[in-house]
Amino acid sequence: MEILTTSAQETQKLGEKIGHSLIKNGKGKQATILTLSGELGSGKTTFVQGLARGLGIKKRILSPTFILSREYLLKNSIFKKLIHIDLYRLGEQNKVESLGLEEIFANPENLVVIEWPERLGLGLPKQVIRIEFKQMSETERLVSIKNLIRVT
Repeated sequence: MEILTTSAQETQKLGEKIGHSLIKNGKGKQATILTLSGELGSGKTTFVQGLARGLGIKKRILSPTFILSREYLLKNSIFKKLIHIDLYRLGEQNKVESLGLEEIFANPENLVVIEWPERLGLGLPKQVIRIEFKQMSETERLVSIKNLIRVT
């Protein structure tokens, strides 16, 4: 599925819709994982802000670029945590190991969003929702979504 958004607000609204959809579709036997790929400034964190809103998070969502990971507790949701991981600054393999990704990925109560997933190499489970962002102009983003059941 490809969606063209024409503003940051539309990109956030798309994230919000997907957040609602994930809650309605339920959880699986492992964490629900979304990977977000795209160049710097292509809308990944903006999307996560909307996703968090769709999950009922009121806190301001900031990119965890310098600390690699931020966790948000979820109330009234099938998921217990939103774990936002940003691997842009990832350099050393031992930093990935310190995140405890195997445990995070194994827990079906986790909703995990990973920016710059290509930096993990082959460390991702096979079942992930892949979202790619392409900056078409200063305000337009082409968002390609693969493996999402449906957006309502």
